[in-house]
Amino acid sequence: MKTGLLVIVAMLFLNIAAVAQNKNFYVFLAFGQSNMEGYPGVEAQDMGPVDPRFEMMAAVDFPEMHRKMGHWYTAVPPLARPGNGINPCDYFGRTLVANLPKNIRVGIINVAVAGCKIEMFEKDHYQDYAETAPSWMKGIIAAYGGDPYQRLVDMAKLAQKAGVIKGILLHQGESNTGDVDWPTKVKSIYDNLIKDLHLNPAKVPLLAGEVVNADENGACASMNAIIDTLPHTIPNCYVISSAGCPCRPDHLHFTPGGYRQFGTRYGDKMLSLLGYPATASK
Repeated sequence: MKTGLLVIVAMLFLNIAAVAQNKNFYVFLAFGQSNMEGYPGVEAQDMGPVDPRFEMMAAVDFPEMHRKMGHWYTAVPPLARPGNGINPCDYFGRTLVANLPKNIRVGIINVAVAGCKIEMFEKDHYQDYAETAPSWMKGIIAAYGGDPYQRLVDMAKLAQKAGVIKGILLHQGESNTGDVDWPTKVKSIYDNLIKDLHLNPAKVPLLAGEVVNADENGACASMNAIIDTLPHTIPNCYVISSAGCPCRPDHLHFTPGGYRQFGTRYGDKMLSLLGYPATASK
């Protein structure tokens, strides 16, 4: 009798979980450094209206926007932290919802640390790197509870109760320019995310963006030769070209227009991977 009751209770919990997780809610994780945060400054055209089918989960509190960490909101920028600008995620998500069936929602979780090396997201080594970080970066790290990787995982686990993780977005590399071990480090982080979130790597691609391109006199453009090799290390990985995406005078950060163009390219690639026509073909 007790065994039968336990089986019934277990089935009820499974049914509740199945109802709670909406398979038509596509969730994407994003991480990186300042270009994934978004250089400060949001133009009026980027503020909306934003399709409510495109949402963001706050990975930190946004007091002025009345956003609380761990909750979903319409993806009005900024999407990473208060004070940031738009980033590739903005027009990645907008491109998806504009071209996916109307019953599909898209969610973004963005954890990024300006100026950081990829080592910031290495779960077994981040503390050594964080200890050497400048004071301004330590403030950003503290906003993520001292461990940006773990914050991303914690938020992703919350998101898995609502939807299905469909991909991971990366924009990082400027602070690792010339580091030939960068692809191996990225693979370690990707593998940890797959393991910690119980994901299938064959179904969760990594989309990695190039840094400001040589055609824009990018200060770190030489890093793109290393970034471009990432699919050799991670089979389900796709590099997003930054060619022609305008940058700011520092030749490190994209302009708002550059982020729009770049984010749309991320979105087009994801659409094709999901089996839908890219915007350029419409």
